[in-house]
Amino acid sequence: MDPLDARIVVALDDDPDATILALAQTLGVARNTVHARLRRMAAEGALKPFSRRVDPAALGYGLVAFMSLAVSQAEPEGIHAGLLDIPEVIEVHYTTGDADLRAQVVAKDTADLHRVTKAILAIDGVDRTSTAISLAEVIPYRSRALLNRLAKDGT
Repeated sequence: MDPLDARIVVALDDDPDATILALAQTLGVARNTVHARLRRMAAEGALKPFSRRVDPAALGYGLVAFMSLAVSQAEPEGIHAGLLDIPEVIEVHYTTGDADLRAQVVAKDTADLHRVTKAILAIDGVDRTSTAISLAEVIPYRSRALLNRLAKDGT
């Protein structure tokens, strides 16, 4: 991304319903420039799916937990597929430290979290889990400060 890309994304963040023409007018650039850049950013994966903006709590999944998974390194594809089959697993990262994988999961309540945990443990190659329940989100996912820096400084 370059500074103009960042300015486009910040403008969309300010007004998600803005048309390409409105963005072009706001930013003082050609409509085709905005359109081409948005298409390129989407194609390159710089823009995440719209569904990522949906708060799981609005779907009835108000409990958020972070799960550390110890897994067999011999079966990563099966583990990945198994985790993908569990809708409550909303994000997974390979990590350093004590855990092989760190998963963010959502649940309706603690009983539902227990069900999700059992489903994860039933995946071939998952040896054990350790779970921490989120009490409150202090700083939500954010990238706007980075976008503003890029738009302003180019860094």
